[in-house]
Amino acid sequence: FSFSTHSKESGLIDTIDYLNNLNNFSASFVQNNNYELSEGNIFIGQDRIRVEYNLPSQILIILSDNRAMYYNFELDEDEFFNPKDSLAWFFIELFKNPDFFLDAEVQTKDKNYIIKKNGYFDDIEFSIRVSFEEMPVVIRKIEVEFDGNSISLSLFNHQFNRVFNKNYFKLI
Repeated sequence: FSFSTHSKESGLIDTIDYLNNLNNFSASFVQNNNYELSEGNIFIGQDRIRVEYNLPSQILIILSDNRAMYYNFELDEDEFFNPKDSLAWFFIELFKNPDFFLDAEVQTKDKNYIIKKNGYFDDIEFSIRVSFEEMPVVIRKIEVEFDGNSISLSLFNHQFNRVFNKNYFKLI
């Protein structure tokens, strides 16, 4: 291996290991979907993911492999859905199935790893780009493009080894 090839391979292994071990984790985020900015927090548990939007609306989303719940606090509305039938699928793949990135392209730039994956989901072309700090490996940004739309999440205030109440990721 040349150094750059070895470095890229190492970057992919490091980031997949990091994602595989990312349980009991939380981070704050700012989301940009080209129309509005949203703020919130994401929580990664053993089996589920909890996403809390605080601004502009207070919304709760709980995700598991095949079930999810959406709750709008202001409207007092809830909805149950299959995350694989929505854009939530990329959270599941990223945080609960990091092997999804085994065939991804890796770039190293300015002490960062950037993992890119292109493909199709339900006949819709997508592109996912995830940026990590290199040392130590820390996830910083998630960008998803699909069907002419894009979503970008910038992550900060990382907290590792969190202790969550057993009901924190409950779907009801």
